[in-house]
Amino acid sequence: MLRLCLSRIIQLVIVLFCITFLSFILIKLAPGDPVKSMLNVDEVTITQAEIQEVRREMGFDLPLHVQYVRWLQQALQFDFGESYLTNRPVTDEIMNRIPATLQLMGGGMLVVLMVSIPLGVYSAIHQSKMIDHLGRGFAFLGASIPNFWLGLLLIQVICVELGILPFIGYQGIESMILPSVTLGLAMAAVYARLLRASMLDTMNKPYIHLLKIRGIKEKSLTFKYALRESLIPVITMFGMSLGNLLAGAIVVEILFSWPGLGKMAVEAILNRDYPLIQGYILFAGIFVMLVNLIVDLSYYVLDPRLRLKEHQA
Repeated sequence: MLRLCLSRIIQLVIVLFCITFLSFILIKLAPGDPVKSMLNVDEVTITQAEIQEVRREMGFDLPLHVQYVRWLQQALQFDFGESYLTNRPVTDEIMNRIPATLQLMGGGMLVVLMVSIPLGVYSAIHQSKMIDHLGRGFAFLGASIPNFWLGLLLIQVICVELGILPFIGYQGIESMILPSVTLGLAMAAVYARLLRASMLDTMNKPYIHLLKIRGIKEKSLTFKYALRESLIPVITMFGMSLGNLLAGAIVVEILFSWPGLGKMAVEAILNRDYPLIQGYILFAGIFVMLVNLIVDLSYYVLDPRLRLKEHQA
């Protein structure tokens, strides 16, 4: 396991370097001038000489590779610059938004677990029966509906017409329900189909039939043995789809005016706030890579064959 951690950490450093370099170059090549946005040239008369002076003070007149090296040197010291709009450190801006985004992602994953695991397991146990047909129909429908359309539908029905739940910003635990359902329902449909297929494959393996012959109870056979092995491909997909979950959170945060990282990133892009954009990209890369590392380590808990193979090696 130590060897795996070291190799993943090395990969993390290399991938983060590539991500920061490419994103830095692409951001700088994007159309628009952050200096004009910062000085509000549409509202205040600013001369071209003043714009050039500010651009020189901010280092925008230097070659791109020099600007990147300067930014990287500061980033290695955990200094990611200051936001052009708020003049606050990028680290503070991100840290203030992280709890709201983590709450939203946690609520989305809770919806995924509450829907996909029971639906996938019982669809596999009752294959080709009514519950299986209903489960597959839900999975097909849930995977086909875009989350922004689902969010608008929930807002119209639940909030506007029925007036049951709030939908703008964070107003307590009740305001998390609709964003969490919007974010997690589509993923729950995909995970339910994957878990059903994995359960069917596991339940047809020889050792499961041998356990049946030995008289193991059906409930124990399903949840203690079959489900544990069936979760391995599901966890693998979780690591791969975490980026989609984070990207989906951006749409949901804009839709529900949720004060998280996604809303902050969109506002930073619209205002060409380069340090904030770069800081968000770096945070997202670190977050996804660390979760993938945790997913890889979880294999050792769920699959004893990996521990045995490493011990023999």
